[in-house]
Amino acid sequence: MNAAGLLDEARADPAAPLRAAVCAPGGYGKTALLSQLERLDDRLLLVDDAHRLDDVRLSELRAQAERPDARIVVAYRPWPRPDGLVALTDVLRRRRPPIMLPALTVTEIEDRVGAPLAGYVTALSAGVPGYVARLADALAGLPGDAPARVPAAALAPFASELGELDADLRTLLLALEAGAELSFDLIAKLLGRDPRQVAELVAAGQATGMLGTDGTMAPLARHALAALGPIAERIDVRQRLAGLQLARGGPVLPLVRHLLPEGGDPRPGPELGPAFEAAGEEALGDDPALAARLFAAAADAGRPAAARHALATALAGDLDRAARLADRAVADGLPAQRAESAYVSAVAMAHRGRLDSAAELLRWAGPGPAAGFRDVALTGAGRADEAGFDAAGDGPPTLLGATAALTARGVRESVTGSPTAALSTLVQAATLLEPAGAAVLLPDSPAALAAIVALHGADLDTAEATLDRAIRTSTGGSPLAARHLLLRAWSRMLRGHLGEAGRLLAEANGAGGPAAPGRDRLFATALRVALARRDSDPVGLRAVWPDACQVLISQPVDLFTLLPLGELTVAAARLGEHRRVAAHLAEADRLLARLGDPPLWSLPLHWSRLHAAILAGQATEAGRHADTLTRLAADHPYAEAPAAAARGWIAVMTDRIDPEQIESAARGLAATGLAWDGARLAGQAAIRTGDRKAMTWLLDCARALQGGRAAGERAEDGAAESATPLLSERERQVAALVVAGLTYRQVAEQLFLSAKTVEHHVARIRQRLGCTDRRELLTRLRELLADQTDGAPA
Repeated sequence: MNAAGLLDEARADPAAPLRAAVCAPGGYGKTALLSQLERLDDRLLLVDDAHRLDDVRLSELRAQAERPDARIVVAYRPWPRPDGLVALTDVLRRRRPPIMLPALTVTEIEDRVGAPLAGYVTALSAGVPGYVARLADALAGLPGDAPARVPAAALAPFASELGELDADLRTLLLALEAGAELSFDLIAKLLGRDPRQVAELVAAGQATGMLGTDGTMAPLARHALAALGPIAERIDVRQRLAGLQLARGGPVLPLVRHLLPEGGDPRPGPELGPAFEAAGEEALGDDPALAARLFAAAADAGRPAAARHALATALAGDLDRAARLADRAVADGLPAQRAESAYVSAVAMAHRGRLDSAAELLRWAGPGPAAGFRDVALTGAGRADEAGFDAAGDGPPTLLGATAALTARGVRESVTGSPTAALSTLVQAATLLEPAGAAVLLPDSPAALAAIVALHGADLDTAEATLDRAIRTSTGGSPLAARHLLLRAWSRMLRGHLGEAGRLLAEANGAGGPAAPGRDRLFATALRVALARRDSDPVGLRAVWPDACQVLISQPVDLFTLLPLGELTVAAARLGEHRRVAAHLAEADRLLARLGDPPLWSLPLHWSRLHAAILAGQATEAGRHADTLTRLAADHPYAEAPAAAARGWIAVMTDRIDPEQIESAARGLAATGLAWDGARLAGQAAIRTGDRKAMTWLLDCARALQGGRAAGERAEDGAAESATPLLSERERQVAALVVAGLTYRQVAEQLFLSAKTVEHHVARIRQRLGCTDRRELLTRLRELLADQTDGAPA
């Protein structure tokens, strides 16, 4: 029988005998049920909280219950169970088993508080009817949405209940509120009791309603203990639990995280130092910012945790602060902390683009992973002759040590051996490190280095696949998040997917990349320059150029920043600012010469300088770089496409255009992923040729390459398709030539129109597409023209 059945029986025959026991924890509605029975029949003998009565009174009630005509209902909690209560309930259960009052269901709670708040109330109350009532009353005057904090009115009734608890029971509840698991031996040591006594305390806690049958605490009760529990007792319980957990090797983070000093709080005492230190280690992998606070508290409490504080701060992404902390530890810390602090300082220097300084600090960091990463830094700085390459094997065979050794080997192979073997080795290193995810601090990630090698060799598919895995697994954590996104954006930019590259650049900005000093800011600024140049946006290019110059002048040249240097070199030529990059190009030449002019690393810079020379009208210089690319292609197949394209550009520059040669070179570039470069070569050749048939042929080639993206990669396909019919055939021809970079006068000459007519066509196109400025117009036209099957190319 349930409570409703009992009410029905009492209502059906007020004269019939009725005996019943009602058993439920506190807050489950025993008193409310008795009140309902009293309203039905005031001749019923109703007894509440029978577990609190003495044996004399319980004996009297048992005698009453044994009478044949007895009408008695006794309510009690499942604990304590005095002998008199057991005897009384034995009599009552002869007629029926005790009535157990259950927790409320979600539907019942929804009926009480409404659907919008039902989930919130259910989660907090664990279905305890009394807790549901407290929450419902507290939420009655508030807006419909769940509040961010538990209303104080819902917690206030707990104050008297907590004050009535036995001291040991309150200690047990405070221990569970602190995050201790319901471990009988741990709680027994905390209380100085045996496990049997702890079991009785747990039963007592369950009888209050605060603990469920599985020993977990109702969230509302947990909030009440946190808000209303005696502060001194809470701190004492947490401190003692932390000490016990440390002694047994158990987790302490849940126990001490709330003991971290805030703002003006006094420093923690030395007794908490070991617990803060251990908790910092527990938090390091999942929440380095919290770990940094814990290590700082441990250091304040007298523990030698300065190096770990610096490490956690670096993993949290604050490399500047980490460097300051590490520098102090290197100078003043204990010998055991200096190696780790030197490693953290080296990481900060590497991210700033200071590979020479990073290499020296890594030497102080000792053998193992630091030795492998030191070899990478030395090679990147052009000092490969100083690298040991086998030093990474001196330390223990850890995951990070193996990764560092593979990374060093791959970078060395990229300089002295096969680019294919180098890329394979670096990809293996990146894959090996993936299980470590965000928990490892790196001067650079093997995924980023593999991507750079792949980008230099125009293997864009491998670059993107490797970066995608690094982004998905958060390799290197916050410090490397922007780097992986920026390199991913660089690859998309090379493919000609400028919109996606811009989105990735913005995402990297959100990850802290472009705002940060060093190599991330250099790549980000070079990307902005590259996107403006490829968008045919001279105003945007000039706007970003001063920032680019400032970033470039603050960065030394190294092997891993030649890509942005090349892009800035082309932009400088377009703007007539070659002097801004001359010193860096000279340093790049010296660096590459020290490394033996490795073809993989030299080729993209020659390609960029070829374009810079063409833009500057320096035929001799352009020819020199074209000859170098041709010479490299003799021994390195990956150089064949840029070498053929270089010869094509020289032909365009000297007006000796062979359409078949140009088309072959342009398609060769596109086959390596450089579709934008291929389309530009074909388009510029079309502009320069005097043969109208060749012009049409080359424009068709450019259009095909510009539109040669996979369907899944096309930006806003549906919008492009719906917009295409808005343009006439003539307007599409004008649009294609404008996007190809021609001036209105050049478009007019190609189409045998007047410049004024071309201007009118462009104005109508802008109005029809709803574009407010030239940049938006060019972007919109590229998307539209890329999906066409006929007409002039972008």
